[in-house]
Amino acid sequence: MGHPRVDAIAQEAREAVAAAQSSAELEQVRVRFLGRQGVLTQLLRSLGTLAPEERPRVGAAANAAKRELEALLDARLPRALEAERRASRARERLDLTLPGRRPPRGALHPLTRVHDEIVAIFAGLGFSVVEGPEVETDYFNFEALNIPRDHPARDMQDTFYLSESTLLRTHTSPVQIRAMRTRKPPVRIIVPGKVFRRDVADMSHSPMFRRSSRSRSPPPRWTCSASSARARAAGSANRAAGSRSWARAWYTRVF
Repeated sequence: MGHPRVDAIAQEAREAVAAAQSSAELEQVRVRFLGRQGVLTQLLRSLGTLAPEERPRVGAAANAAKRELEALLDARLPRALEAERRASRARERLDLTLPGRRPPRGALHPLTRVHDEIVAIFAGLGFSVVEGPEVETDYFNFEALNIPRDHPARDMQDTFYLSESTLLRTHTSPVQIRAMRTRKPPVRIIVPGKVFRRDVADMSHSPMFRRSSRSRSPPPRWTCSASSARARAAGSANRAAGSRSWARAWYTRVF
């Protein structure tokens, strides 16, 4: 049989469990009734103060109420946690209709920008862009440019040789030779590209750097009117505006 005092505590605990709306509120009910200072815990600790004939009855009723309350809490807690997870997912759900975040685009390297500016300027003047091999023969790199083996200019171009007759090109001029051998005049070409020299790396030197050379054969003959010449010069100046480095790159290193 129960005990009136225990029955009142058990009924209060049932109502508290039924009224709880979240896992946090269920935890508060557990602490209130089953914690170290909880109502049922204190009742069980006070059994020694009761009359001997009441102790068994109160103790049995309190233990039964404790087991019942633990079962109620164990049954309600998973449902409360699942409801909270559903509510959290509903609040934090991603809107898949929103546009994605695009990664920021990188910027062109300064060397690439100068290269493109040089090519655009000369293309606007009627020059064609020509490319050639980076592994060149000694003939095209030196001999065809009137630089024989005993010429002092070779000492200025400390070179990467791959064999006795092949090397990494030290300038882009060999491409001009190849183009003039296969094209009929007039030839107007610009030759941008990488070249290689055994330089010691510092702020203004590198074993690999870019170079742009140009060639026009035969030399231009100006037969246009003065007004046409002025208009053409103004157009070239406008294309060059915004870049102070392009003029240095006609036949020099570009760093």
